Parts: sequence; C-alpha cells; structure tokens
Amino acid sequence: MSSTEFNNLLLGNADFLRPYAVTLTKDSESAKDLYQETLFRALSNREKYLAGTNIRAWLYTIMRNIFINNYRRGNRQYRLLDNAVGDYLLSHQPSAIGNFAESDLRVKDVQMAVYNLPVIFKQPFLLYFEGYKYYEIAAILNEPLGTVKSRIHFARKMLKTRITRH
Repeated sequence: MSSTEFNNLLLGNADFLRPYAVTLTKDSESAKDLYQETLFRALSNREKYLAGTNIRAWLYTIMRNIFINNYRRGNRQYRLLDNAVGDYLLSHQPSAIGNFAESDLRVKDVQMAVYNLPVIFKQPFLLYFEGYKYYEIAAILNEPLGTVKSRIHFARKMLKTRITRH
C-alpha cells in the first residue's frame, strides 16, 4: 500500500476517533492531544499496518494503548497541588522513614518463592521479570507463545499464593 493510499484511508477513518478520545479522557483538550498523538503514531507506524485489516480497530488499539500508557505514567508521579503557594506542583516527600529490615525480609521471601518455583515456570518468569517480551521468551526457550504466556501466568499464581501465606 502506498503512502498516499494509506493517508487517504487514515483520514477517511479518523473522525470516529474524536468521540472515543473524549470518552477516554473526559476532557476536550486532552482528547485533542490524544487524537493527534494517535494519528501521529499511525502515520509513523504505517509499515506495521497490514492492507485489508480493519483500520478502525487498528486505530482504536493505538489510541487505547496511548491512553493507558499515559495514565500509568501519570500514576507513577506523585504530585501535590498547593493552592496556598500559587498553584505550584510540589514533589511528594514521605514524612516517615521506612523500616528497611522489614522490607529486606519481604524481599528475601519473594526471592525464596521464585527460587522454589518449578524450573518449567521459573525460566520464563525470570526472563519476563528481566524485561523480555513474550515473543522473545518464546524464541529463547523455543516454545510456543501461548505456552510461554500460560507458564508465566501460572508462575505468578503460584508466587501469589506462596507469598501471601507468610
């Protein structure tokens, strides 16, 4: 598919994204930013679009993923709005000092639980924990993608039951 054909297809199917952006963000300005970012990502990744695929579903997925990533990024930032000092954003500083001995014991419990996992679950889980993607783990272990996903899922399940028991 040529660039011109893709651009025409994109522009012909982009208007339905505006209401979806407003639904996600609940704010018209944020919705405009999300809409523009979605179109930018679609244009910059046009080689990933397969001709004949539902372009609306592809664009919905791009928009939803951008929204989710922005939401997660926003949750990681702890900010406090202080109206008394001219609406400045102040970084959140915890007022209490944590008990590191307790957290060290908890980390050892988690490490022991991971160490005691059966090898069939431990290998893919550790690779995933190190940051590898599912398809990369599947290639490394020479296993089907679905098998890798289910083993990581079961490893998480086992760890959850083993760690919460203590």
